Amino acid sequence: MKKTLIIGASPNPSRYAYKAAHMLTRFNHEIINVGIKKGEVAGVEIEEPDQIHSDIDTITLYIGPALQAQYHDYILATKPKRVIFNPGTENYELEKLLDKHHIEPVEACTLVLLSTGQY
Repeated sequence: MKKTLIIGASPNPSRYAYKAAHMLTRFNHEIINVGIKKGEVAGVEIEEPDQIHSDIDTITLYIGPALQAQYHDYILATKPKRVIFNPGTENYELEKLLDKHHIEPVEACTLVLLSTGQY
């Protein structure tokens, strides 16, 4: 299973980050929710990006490029194997930065990857 950090986690059931959290846990992936909203998603509290997690396989992004810059150092410090850029989060500058640090950028949809067994 791939421990996954969700950036842009939201307790709002209509948000894709919420749906991804539930689908990830249904597929037995451990999740960490990170965001600015308060609350919990799929039984996991949403935390602020101040604790560095060192055992993350995947970060999945649910924030747009305009908000991503404030997370660059956090993402790099976390040292995931890959970062998934869900639709609407694609960011060429961040992808170049990830490549430079040997982190695989993936432009895909977490929900589709899970549904098709490609996660």
